Amino acid sequence: MPRPQKHVFICTQNRPQGHPRGSCAANGSAEVINEFINQIQNRNLFDKIALTNTGCLGPCTLGPSVLVYPEGVLYARISKDDVTTIIDQHLLGGEVVEQLQASSEIW
Repeated sequence: MPRPQKHVFICTQNRPQGHPRGSCAANGSAEVINEFINQIQNRNLFDKIALTNTGCLGPCTLGPSVLVYPEGVLYARISKDDVTTIIDQHLLGGEVVEQLQASSEIW
């Protein structure tokens, strides 16, 4: 298998309900990662995109968080409806999706 061009990390941190930091899992990260998996499979993008679920990436109250390397771009408050845009515009098109990007104060 060739080395992928992009590596996507999706926070799936799960904390108890009511935890002061919140968690990406409580905000729907399972739906986000499942949508990435489905699209990567359906579009046969295995040679272009690697996908890894991860623990906390930092901005818990702004989750689900999606981190894209090699650029080091963090997306915040991502929903499953944002996945197509991230894949098409950033992962395949090379352009950061600015309206989904975490603010510079966060990342």
